[in-house]
Amino acid sequence: MKSKIFLYLFLFVSLICLYLFVSNGNMMKAKDAKVSSLESKVAQLEEEVQNEKLKVLEMQYFSLENNDDALAYYDHLDMDDPSRYIADKLLETNENEGDNPLVPYEGMESDFKINKIKVLNHKWILTDFSDGKYWGELLIKYELKDDMGVDFTTLDHLLYTRSN
Repeated sequence: MKSKIFLYLFLFVSLICLYLFVSNGNMMKAKDAKVSSLESKVAQLEEEVQNEKLKVLEMQYFSLENNDDALAYYDHLDMDDPSRYIADKLLETNENEGDNPLVPYEGMESDFKINKIKVLNHKWILTDFSDGKYWGELLIKYELKDDMGVDFTTLDHLLYTRSN
């Protein structure tokens, strides 16, 4: 009787070990597949991040902040961020009553005001203006003087037409 109990116990333990061995193998294959899937996703995301970094660098190419030659024009002035200073001075032109004096159009829905500003270098600015419904762009020449005054001159302009 004792030997039969040991035989059944041995068979039962053997079946449990076989089950654990097969189950562990399947779990290992599933985890390996998941790890390789995640590794490929990480590689794909790293490539996308690299592409986005290149796009950002390309967009920043025409920018005063990244143009050392243009920034050299402001070395004699004690300025931390000349681009922000110039943009602020340009935005002050919006404070005038009516249309912005740099925009050569009359507002149709309301007054044309400058919205977005991109300081390209030490001489040019690209801006976007709008009256809420109609919009356009300006190419502005500027000169930052030693007394920290800024003169703005509109070089070219563009007003987009709406097509219904």
